[in-house]
Amino acid sequence: MVQAGRKPADFKPLPSVGPGAYEMRVRDRVGLYRVIYVAKFKHAVYVLHAFQKKTRKTPKADIELAARRYQMIGKSHEEGRCAYQKG
Repeated sequence: MVQAGRKPADFKPLPSVGPGAYEMRVRDRVGLYRVIYVAKFKHAVYVLHAFQKKTRKTPKADIELAARRYQMIGKSHEEGRCAYQKG
């Protein structure tokens, strides 16, 4: 769905991770899960972090990890070393 440019049913923006970062919320009979992703780059959706949520608030360590990964992706795009390279 995200890859096709559509929004998930249950998500929220996470500007503390970076511009265009979102948290997708998934619930099943076993528990709550979160996927932090960014889909602002033209050729890819990057999953920055995925985890089972065990507390009400998303732990700071999970946000910080996603933010570090976001910065790595941004730097790769600036340097022309993105994961997707045409040709």
